[in-house]
Amino acid sequence: MNIQKMIAPHIAAVPPSGIRKYFDLINEMKDAISLGIGEPDFVTPYSIREAGVYSLEKGYTNYSSNAGFIELRREIANYMKRRFSLEYEPETEVLVTVGGSEAIDLAIRTLVSPGDEVIIPEPSFVAYKGCTLFAGAVPVPVELKAENRFRLKREDLEKVVTDKTKVLVIAYPNNPTGAIMEYDDYTEIVDFLKDKEIMIISDELYAELTYTGKHVSIANFEEMKERTVVVNGMSKAFAMTGWRIGFACGNRYVIEQMKKVHQYAIMCAPTTAQYAAIEALRNGEEEVKAMVDEYNRRRRLVLDGFRKIGLECFEPQGAFYVFPDIRKTGLSSDEFCERLLREEKVLMVPGNAFGECGEGFVRATYATSTEKLIEAIKRIGRFVSQFI
Repeated sequence: MNIQKMIAPHIAAVPPSGIRKYFDLINEMKDAISLGIGEPDFVTPYSIREAGVYSLEKGYTNYSSNAGFIELRREIANYMKRRFSLEYEPETEVLVTVGGSEAIDLAIRTLVSPGDEVIIPEPSFVAYKGCTLFAGAVPVPVELKAENRFRLKREDLEKVVTDKTKVLVIAYPNNPTGAIMEYDDYTEIVDFLKDKEIMIISDELYAELTYTGKHVSIANFEEMKERTVVVNGMSKAFAMTGWRIGFACGNRYVIEQMKKVHQYAIMCAPTTAQYAAIEALRNGEEEVKAMVDEYNRRRRLVLDGFRKIGLECFEPQGAFYVFPDIRKTGLSSDEFCERLLREEKVLMVPGNAFGECGEGFVRATYATSTEKLIEAIKRIGRFVSQFI
């Protein structure tokens, strides 16, 4: 039997993530500094860990309901109202998932049919395109430009919306650029979309990591709320990546259908992590604030550092990434990252891993210690000096 022929063609045709090979390379190196993994370097706050441990000590190890514990869904609804002025019914409009990534997958699989088009502004998180292809739909990239601060513009959508467009993915604060959208930016988008039969998946996992002003969701617009699935989770803001708790909020009918997929494929999110998430949402906001303040300090340090060594860099106002322009070195994004890793033992991710329009850029995270960031910039500067 030819096993390769047994694989579904639409699965085999999707390439693996362009990020992973660099992580494999760095594992072989000593004294390497990683600016590649989008994960907080903070340990999950103590009280949150204690809540998870306590749940195990008390023997709370059974399944939750498919949608997640109602106590957690109530805390999510309270959190979304308190922090982002978005109101959802915990019983019917909130679904707890295995990380934000599962929520994205569920939303896409629920909303699209084979042949439907999904608009994906790029550079963007790699999962959107992969999940679209796995669902048999067609990803339609839209190039976000540095001169527009990597914000989505109405004219960008006007060029790509067709009668096959079913979903628009919006992801702000953005991975990999660190861009945000403000209220006025959304106004022109909402005006364009309000009369169109297009659903929105708004990935807001980095919502707490907004450094100028307050996070704005497209769901804050009354005419958009019913047609928007908001994805968020505990991973980034609460330093809970390994706990794998995300959530989706939206129209009750859409959430019900997403839950149907979830209950067949997953059953429920890990219950220990759900107990920890309840504690995080009830009592963890001061810890979040302290982490965000530290990220903001690092953000300024890294941005200034890249500019001093001669790399142009858009000022990120959210998430924990910078996206410097490396075109003046004459190297491609892949060449830059591979040579930097081998010659100076610093890991960054090529911009084209996040879409073809990311070519000429690289992504670096500042979710690591100040000491490592200072040393990394020193090494990058030494490497870049060969070319500029």
